[in-house]
Amino acid sequence: MPETTVLPNWLWIPRLIAAVIIGQTLYFKFTGAELPVQIFETLGAEPEGRIGSAVLELIAVVLLIVRPGLGGALAAVLMVGAIGAHLGPLGVEVGGDSTLFIMALVALVSSCLVAWVDRKTVPLLCKTLS
Repeated sequence: MPETTVLPNWLWIPRLIAAVIIGQTLYFKFTGAELPVQIFETLGAEPEGRIGSAVLELIAVVLLIVRPGLGGALAAVLMVGAIGAHLGPLGVEVGGDSTLFIMALVALVSSCLVAWVDRKTVPLLCKTLS
């Protein structure tokens, strides 16, 4: 059974950073804005990949607030996928600049920090890292 831990107050900073970065793209993915559609067409995953990733990102944002370790772990996995897409078929610059790539890196670092600090509350991480 996972432990209950008292999280340090400063952990709200990376939690909010990851949640805001990931959360701000949700509107555009769910409404089918031009750039997300273009991105997922390039990846050959439009519309299922766009909607599916948006649903998983919404879950990660909620979990970052209510279950930080689990939310951080899910967000980190999603950001590894996003970064992989940027290093692969999308390229670092999408839509004329590298903002999306940089935001994915910041969200990855923030979510990894959250997952690491709260790792004892996530059974899979607790088992793997102990």
